[in-house]
Amino acid sequence: MTAKDSILVKVRNLKKYFPVHRGILFNRHVKDVKAVDDVSFDIYKGETLGLVGETGCGKTTVGRTILHIYQPTSGEILFDGIDLTTLQENELRRIRQRMQMIFQDPYASLNPRMTVGSIISAPLDVHTSMNRKEKRDRVQELLDIVGLNPDFVNRYPHEFSGGQRQRIGIARALAVNPDLVICDEPISSLDVSIQAQVVNLLEELQDQLGLTYLFIAHDLSMVRHISDRMVVMYLGKIMELADRDEIYKRPLHPYTRALLSAVPIPDPDKAAKRERIILEGDIPSPLNPPKGCNFNTRCPMAREKCFIEEPKVVEFEPGHFVACHYAGLPDE
Repeated sequence: MTAKDSILVKVRNLKKYFPVHRGILFNRHVKDVKAVDDVSFDIYKGETLGLVGETGCGKTTVGRTILHIYQPTSGEILFDGIDLTTLQENELRRIRQRMQMIFQDPYASLNPRMTVGSIISAPLDVHTSMNRKEKRDRVQELLDIVGLNPDFVNRYPHEFSGGQRQRIGIARALAVNPDLVICDEPISSLDVSIQAQVVNLLEELQDQLGLTYLFIAHDLSMVRHISDRMVVMYLGKIMELADRDEIYKRPLHPYTRALLSAVPIPDPDKAAKRERIILEGDIPSPLNPPKGCNFNTRCPMAREKCFIEEPKVVEFEPGHFVACHYAGLPDE
């Protein structure tokens, strides 16, 4: 199987703008929040693609737009060769069975008025014609798969810890045997000791069920552990995309280097020798992004060209893509 044949999701020139309206009746369109601005990447079958960046860079919006929770402003989203942007609602519903999401906050994503059995069986109600016994058996099987007692079906979310709730969310996502699971920072609200358990569970499930993950996070050390390739985003745009080890070994974009310099190193001697890159200023507003390169207001090596011309994402080396006029040069 060639790499081209194994692509499950192909995203091309994806944009998601949120309109801003003003006026007495809020009927005057004045600006757009450019949450995702011309993003392109592929996700291969069976891989984990890590999507990283600071808070507010558009990571979650990318995931939700792929699933059509948000309607894309423009661009193409091809899932197994099918362009999702051209489908009607009833056609999209059938495809959605193959794409599921694990949400960030396990305390907010589970309905407190529903039992665990009802929560996990909700996708089965929508996408299958199982009877009550078949649904109950499937729910108990899923609880066992994610490491929970199958007899918990009649309990409510408030009876579980945060890690257990996230396992329930994972079970719900797996209920209809999806091909793609979008993990939207699934461990960010959990204790550190529980994070490793959840990540190990996700890896085991991927091996057992042949799942494909888009893993959204801002913890680069965890992304390196679970991902095969990494995408670095900043202010709605892709800065760099490469194999995870390649990015850690040779980051080409100054923003990627700054992010990696903040990752803790367990060896005190190595940590003392490493140069810490501190970015000055705050992230610009997506309502009014800078002209030229989005990163030019904080970049330590920005030059005149960076304030005039927007860099394109180019393949600097085989499999290593970067959007920078001066990629690979040392920071000044």
